[in-house]
Amino acid sequence: MNIRKDILKRVIMVFIGGLITSIGLNAFIIPHKLLSGGVSGISIIIQYITGIPAGYLIFIFNIPIFLFGMKEVDRDFIIFSLIGMLSFSIFLVLTGNIDVYFRINDILLSAIYGGVINGIGMGLTFRNRASQGGTDIIAVAAKKKFGINISTVSFLINGLIVLAGAALNNIEAALYTLISMYIGYFIMDKVIEGFDRKKMIFIVTEKEKEVSEAIMKEIGRGITLIYGEGAYTGHSKKIIYCIVTATQLAKTKKMIEDIDEKCFMSIIDASEVHGKGFKRPAI
Repeated sequence: MNIRKDILKRVIMVFIGGLITSIGLNAFIIPHKLLSGGVSGISIIIQYITGIPAGYLIFIFNIPIFLFGMKEVDRDFIIFSLIGMLSFSIFLVLTGNIDVYFRINDILLSAIYGGVINGIGMGLTFRNRASQGGTDIIAVAAKKKFGINISTVSFLINGLIVLAGAALNNIEAALYTLISMYIGYFIMDKVIEGFDRKKMIFIVTEKEKEVSEAIMKEIGRGITLIYGEGAYTGHSKKIIYCIVTATQLAKTKKMIEDIDEKCFMSIIDASEVHGKGFKRPAI
């Protein structure tokens, strides 16, 4: 039963992501003849030239990409990405005239808010372990093979497509598009990872027992003790290692300093955390 609820929730969120992205494109990007990245960008360029709705073109262009993805990416991701691509294509057609009811005349504002809305839509889709097809499939394959961020791969690929589109349209549209894309991928990363980033803390203290117990009881996080040795003194030490959320960090630091004001702490951003007590990463 829980599995069915999880699947239904993912499908609904993927549909919502497709709808939000479609609104971002049709309300802000397309009315000003701006461009998008990847397959949607190519489809929008063709729409400008021929008048064929980009939603239909996205579906056609994604067929070979999904055939490639079946070999490189896991089945679960491909199935939900197919749902994401279909919903995105359909909503892009259905919301095609939204600019009649809602239009921003300022091209810079449209580029900014188009990027924000697109980022939210793509982020919701990726956060639910899916994509909207296109170069997203290639980006995920690159992350799985080489560990490169999805947003980095997508931005590089899409940057090349935007430059090609600039030759057909104009350089101003391409520059505004790059602003929109940068904002979009920044927001997408935030939505995928969550705004509550994880922090890795290393603590060197003479009161490791008291600090460890306080973190476990007051913060509710597990502790690992790493055995080390002071290079100057040669004395053995127990180094406390733990992961906390960004919202727990201030409380954790104050609590540790209250116990031992002479302690040494090193705090590092943790890009991904797997395991009990933390949500499973989206991709």
